[in-house]
Amino acid sequence: MSARDPIADLRRIAFLLERANEATYRVRAFRSAAKALSALPAKEVAERARTGKLTELTGVGDVTARCVVESLDDEEPVYLRRLVATEGTDLDAAATELRTALRGDCHTHSDWSDGGSPIEEMALAAVELGHEYLVLTDHSPRLKVARGLTADRLRKQLDHVAAVNEALPKGFRILTGIEVDILADGSLDQDEELLERLDVVVGSVHSGLNDERAKMTRRMLAAIANPHLDILGHCTGRMVSSRPAGVKGPGDRAHRPRTRSESDFDADAVFAACAEHDVAVEINSRPERQDPPKRLIRRALEAGCRFAINTDAHAPGQLDWQRFGCERAALCGVPADRVVNTWKADRLVKWARAHR
Repeated sequence: MSARDPIADLRRIAFLLERANEATYRVRAFRSAAKALSALPAKEVAERARTGKLTELTGVGDVTARCVVESLDDEEPVYLRRLVATEGTDLDAAATELRTALRGDCHTHSDWSDGGSPIEEMALAAVELGHEYLVLTDHSPRLKVARGLTADRLRKQLDHVAAVNEALPKGFRILTGIEVDILADGSLDQDEELLERLDVVVGSVHSGLNDERAKMTRRMLAAIANPHLDILGHCTGRMVSSRPAGVKGPGDRAHRPRTRSESDFDADAVFAACAEHDVAVEINSRPERQDPPKRLIRRALEAGCRFAINTDAHAPGQLDWQRFGCERAALCGVPADRVVNTWKADRLVKWARAHR
């Protein structure tokens, strides 16, 4: 028999939602499930959980049933764990489910470029969050304001990452990568030999963001067609200069919040190319970016694109910002099976390698 009480867990979730002044319908879902299950013998609840028949009961939905199954397995329900960890944050059930499905983060920075912390600290923070991997994507050389990595510095970083991986807890690893600048002609700002060696390549536009529509479209299409590109980073380049309550400034060197309009490009052509070349569209979770906007996430979804929900973290605490991206993805109906960082590390690397 389980040492946990699933009904108590459901009630605890309802209490925490009430304390956070969450929507009544969300609280009611958990209280209704608790009430329905409390009317049954414990053995029947366990049998229904084992056979997948909990949702046949009035008042029990998919999310609450999953909580009961986890509780009966002597595990703290993921929903409860995330709610406790992010008290004060609006956690929609769909966003929570998507966040739980993520296994890693494909866009992060260290103090080798414009991040504020060593690689080791970023990795250990990811371990604490339950990640299975972290893709290290420091900047490329043309972005001098961000101390972009020359080819020689990137080679040294690859050796350093290999050494750090030897010391990390079993089951977690740093994947090698880069956030490479997409240059004016659409080429990628790093030696091809090095891009070939990396596990994951994120490509972003950081300059000429006000280029006219046709020029920007050609630039992005050329980059997307490059076999070394795996993920298209923050595609509009916008900055909305806003943060949720309780989120302080990042403190990183090159990403101070400021207002910036979206770059103009043919979104239908760009997303069609991403789908054709199997390049994932990043849903950037930084609160001051929120890039792409929801209308473009929906268009990319309709185009058949894959996605990567990334933090673009420049400090360890920012690795927990994935929830913001998940909330926006969930609002747009992005399913977990279209998000590449719900995959295990080996599958992610194999997918990226296939582009080469």
